[in-house]
Amino acid sequence: MVLIQLFLEFFRVGLFSVGGGLATIPFLTDLGNRTAWFTQAELANMIAVSESTPGPMGVNMASYVGFETAGPVGCMVATLGLVAPSIIVILIIARFLQKFRTSRTVDGVFYGLRPASTALIASAGFLSVVKSSLLALDKLGVTQAVTELFHWKAVVLFLVVFALLHVPKVKGLHPILFIAASAVVGILFQF
Repeated sequence: MVLIQLFLEFFRVGLFSVGGGLATIPFLTDLGNRTAWFTQAELANMIAVSESTPGPMGVNMASYVGFETAGPVGCMVATLGLVAPSIIVILIIARFLQKFRTSRTVDGVFYGLRPASTALIASAGFLSVVKSSLLALDKLGVTQAVTELFHWKAVVLFLVVFALLHVPKVKGLHPILFIAASAVVGILFQF
């Protein structure tokens, strides 16, 4: 029963998360809330690991949730559920490629989907990642001090990296250097 639920839930995520990657985050947030397969903190960790490991982020996250929920078989089922809608759509499009290539309706659909997927990615970035990594919402209502509502070390790291990304010489560096430096700083912040 869990395997069927895993497949169907990730099929739905794969079907509606147009744009892939970060666009899956709102759907995964909802999935975690409904099924309790993972917490929001675990989702933030999954995002961080998925962003820094090879492969598509959505697939990495589906594999992780599937494995944690039902072991290696769950990993395969969740991943298959996530990619199945894309495979089906690609097969349909390949079959009718010539007809779709010149269709104004298809152009109109994709014109409308671009801003929607951008909004989903922006929503995911702010609502999931920023809230869980920069804000201490668990202290909301418990403390009177506004300064305690922020993870100050994370805010400072965010601001430093954001500023560095606007320095021309630093901006051209390989992203793996930023990931490695952030990992080192994160380890140092733990002590």
